[in-house]
Amino acid sequence: MAPLRGNKKKRKVENNEEEEEDNSMVSGSSPEDGSAKWWDALSKKIAGNPDDFKSTFNMSRKTFDYICSLVKDHMTAKTHFAFINGKPMSLHDQVALALRRLGTGNSLISIGESFGTHHSTVSQVTWRFVEAIEQSGTHHIQWPTTNQELTEIKRKFEKIRGLPNCCGAIDTTHITMLLTSSDREADSWVDRKGAHSMVLQAVVDPDLRFRDIVTGWPGKMTDSSVLENSTFFQLCQNGERLKKSEQDEEEKITEYIIGDYGFPLLPWLITPYQGKQLTETKTEFNQRVIATHLVAEKALTRLKEGWRMIRGDMWRPDKHKLPRFIFVCCILHNIVIDMSEEGDDDDVGGLTCSVDHDPGYRQEVCEAVDKNGSLLRDELCAYFSGR
Repeated sequence: MAPLRGNKKKRKVENNEEEEEDNSMVSGSSPEDGSAKWWDALSKKIAGNPDDFKSTFNMSRKTFDYICSLVKDHMTAKTHFAFINGKPMSLHDQVALALRRLGTGNSLISIGESFGTHHSTVSQVTWRFVEAIEQSGTHHIQWPTTNQELTEIKRKFEKIRGLPNCCGAIDTTHITMLLTSSDREADSWVDRKGAHSMVLQAVVDPDLRFRDIVTGWPGKMTDSSVLENSTFFQLCQNGERLKKSEQDEEEKITEYIIGDYGFPLLPWLITPYQGKQLTETKTEFNQRVIATHLVAEKALTRLKEGWRMIRGDMWRPDKHKLPRFIFVCCILHNIVIDMSEEGDDDDVGGLTCSVDHDPGYRQEVCEAVDKNGSLLRDELCAYFSGR
């Protein structure tokens, strides 16, 4: 849709207040009553539960307004968009449209029909929103920057099942795609399940927040291969990310993250013991690791539940843009957590619930074992046995 310019015609007195409200929304500075009127008008159009803001956008009004403030400069600096009836889209309208597209995964056509705009406008607004979040929201995904922050993460991990010095949990999930035979690159994206997919690797903290992500690799790659091709791997191997710290006067336990059987056992990545004939001590240790690792599984489940555009089979996506869509969904996932207030029902509780963010994909098994990683795991195991 072509850009719309400001209307310079004289306005009727009775319409003056309404049009000034529209202009204030475009600038992102609408007052509370104007914002409420905007929601009342939009809720009559869109599907879902029109009376409940949080069920419509999977976030509070406070979080929505914060996101608007993040993207305001980028989304109002260039082209302005309009509804089919010619009315300009406010900043709120554009953000709402993009969030519905990312949050529901509904088609461009169905989103456009519910908002009263053309499907091409839905596509353009959503991409503008993705660019804006990339530009202004990347600080919501970062490794802990202070000792105090990292200490708090360790404390929360230890509170789950007692693992000391744990700094994160790592897991992967597949973003599935529907590609046609006419796509020359289709075969490159066939994974071990026979589907087309792109893999997402995430390191998660105990609050289900993503601390490091890697995406863009074909789904046929193993978990260990994706890890070894990541910057996170290089930083950890070089000792720039996870360091040694004292557990008590007699022993030292390095900082580490935990993974499942699909990852290699490394000096900074602890995985469960493999084998059927395990001692009682090793079995108990495995249970601690698996229970703690649930934070990563739950985070990825929540990501796909909250941002359903990346949950189902995506119809012929642009594989160059898809990693950026995934990245932005991860940022939005973190923003919702960062903006949550004490008492919200979206806490970390219920880690024992059944989660499956990757249905149909069997558990990978990586047999790679680093000697120092084996020593650390044995040391941790002995820590719990009281020896």
